[in-house]
Amino acid sequence: MIQCEGDRLQIKVPMVMSTANGLLEAGRAFFDGSHRQVDLSLVEQADSAGLAVLLEWQRLSQAAGGSVQLLEMPEGLAALADLYDLSEVFTQA
Repeated sequence: MIQCEGDRLQIKVPMVMSTANGLLEAGRAFFDGSHRQVDLSLVEQADSAGLAVLLEWQRLSQAAGGSVQLLEMPEGLAALADLYDLSEVFTQA
C-alpha cells in the first residue's frame, strides 16, 4: 500500500474511496513533526477520498510542527485540488 524510506512516503495503490482508510492509517505514524515528502508518482487513480487523505496527513504533520511536500502529483488529483480551491494548501515539488 505504502512504502516509507527515510523522509519519503511512496503511495503504491490507487487513492480512492476503497483504499482511503487504509492509506490514512498506514501513513498516520509517518507524520511526526518532521519534514516529509509524499511521492505520488505511482498513483494511477485518485478521487476526492485520496485528496482527503492528503489533507489529513497535512493536518497531522502541521499539528506536530512538521511539513509535507508532494512529489509528482497526478494531473487528476491536481485538478481536484484546483476544483476545491485547495492547490495552495499543498506544497509541491
